[in-house]
Amino acid sequence: MINKTRLAEKCSTWNIALSPAQLDQLDRYAEILVDYNQKVNLTAITSPEGIEDRHFADSLLFAAQPEVQGKMVDVGTGAGFPGIVAKIYKPDLQLTLMEPTGKRVDFLRYACAELGLTGVEFAKERAEEAARKIWREQFDIASARAVAALPILCEYCLPLVKVGGVFLAMKGPEADAEAKASGNALKKLGGAYAETRIFTLPDGSARGLVLCKKISQTPTVYPRNGGKIAKKPL
Repeated sequence: MINKTRLAEKCSTWNIALSPAQLDQLDRYAEILVDYNQKVNLTAITSPEGIEDRHFADSLLFAAQPEVQGKMVDVGTGAGFPGIVAKIYKPDLQLTLMEPTGKRVDFLRYACAELGLTGVEFAKERAEEAARKIWREQFDIASARAVAALPILCEYCLPLVKVGGVFLAMKGPEADAEAKASGNALKKLGGAYAETRIFTLPDGSARGLVLCKKISQTPTVYPRNGGKIAKKPL
């Protein structure tokens, strides 16, 4: 399906080394994704190189960050990016894939079983509802990719992160501007902006990884319900 040599060469520019077994898992993941996509809408990107660049290289760039360790929740994971790829790259990761759409959760369960991944939990939940349940402040790291603007994402993700943990948001060229707009949200939610790491993906598009630290507990009034979060971001 994918060109494993080509993917390995692209990732090597970031000093990301993939074992033959990991490349085989990613290749199988691509096959599963494209096949399942025929019956459930998972992604508009189905070409081999598109999957390599926009899904795999992108997710591996995230996974290679030193903060990606311990207990991780991937919020709005969709088809499993970056979560499943991070788990392939760092097998010791304790991963929770959080996704509100049942058909996508069914895919995630199927894909992880086919790939032989263990230590993965599946939460069919909206993040703002999950944070009022057993998942509140339980994770070392939360991730989110292409879910919402950063001030909104902060309210979805930071209540899930324990004090001392981090929220690492995957954004595009607007990353710095969104980080600046998130100051009020971070302050109210117990977070603090740390830095934005800028990269260029193999297809030439920009990727900004915005790192936010959890420095104090999130007040119990947050997160609000989804409608309020969207209509009136902090």
